[in-house]
Amino acid sequence: MPKQVRKAMSDIDLKIRELFAKAKHVAIVSHIRPDGDAIGSLLGLALALEDAGKRVTTVLEDDVDEKYSYLEGADRVRKEVPAGADCLVVVDCSDQRRTGEVLQGRVPNLVVDHHKTNLNFGRINLVLEDAEATALILAERLPEWGLNITAAVANALLTGILADTLGFRTSNVGPNCLRVAADLIDKGADLHLAYHQTLVTRTAADVRYWGQALKRLNLREGLLWTSLNLDDRIQAGYFNNDDADLVNILSSVSDAVVTMVFVEQESGRVKISWRSIEGVDVSKIAFKFGGGGHAAAAGAELEGSLTGVMQVVLPETFKLINESGMRYR
Repeated sequence: MPKQVRKAMSDIDLKIRELFAKAKHVAIVSHIRPDGDAIGSLLGLALALEDAGKRVTTVLEDDVDEKYSYLEGADRVRKEVPAGADCLVVVDCSDQRRTGEVLQGRVPNLVVDHHKTNLNFGRINLVLEDAEATALILAERLPEWGLNITAAVANALLTGILADTLGFRTSNVGPNCLRVAADLIDKGADLHLAYHQTLVTRTAADVRYWGQALKRLNLREGLLWTSLNLDDRIQAGYFNNDDADLVNILSSVSDAVVTMVFVEQESGRVKISWRSIEGVDVSKIAFKFGGGGHAAAAGAELEGSLTGVMQVVLPETFKLINESGMRYR
């Protein structure tokens, strides 16, 4: 890493260390429909700050998925930022809108993230887009900020890393990621439990929900897509507002260059998730529609009906595939 970059990072670490040293009550927020990296980063940072004697409140607009209930602190997440918090931190979130309504217009004191589409919306922004997960950034930086990585912190952070790398299977995983994970295991993280809960365990409702989407599966010109509507949730007995990780399951289909899942929301909006093979940057199209993410994994949420949103977004995604020059079967 160039010397000037090392110096810049050192300056940011110093600012963050001073921020936490002065803070008395830290509120930590992440994005709507929180995934494993959001939850692992949220809880990992919270537990480290609590270990340092700080008062901490964790905040999410949506509930923590039951499969992450094994993590310490998962049962203490609130839905509102307390008025008395004097330090506001956002983790694993590329823009303020993705936090939902919990910030109420407040500017975060600190944003820690790894999404390339991050808008640097905090007073201090530590955004490392080459990092495999926000939890990995925290695992490396917490000691720089004077915070300890206890076994509980290590469990949360390893969960975040496993979730965003799909168990170290994404194309951006490098040797440093594996070294950091090994270090977290040395500090007490339970790899078997974290892997099983994050990537293996499913409920019957999850699988029934997938079945609804699989009936509508389409494949054309390298694009694999499907959709889930509100009735599908009722029929499956699925009570969350996401795709139950279906997009990651479908991304293993070898015929597809890009995989998409459209999920109807109760708010009259549609959630869109993209996954792609190396060489197709879906963050570009997600950003175009007001979303964001990574080159190989991105998302957005648009107002409109399920059919209407699909009619707008699908042609743009076909265009992206064609412009990439990637060959498909």
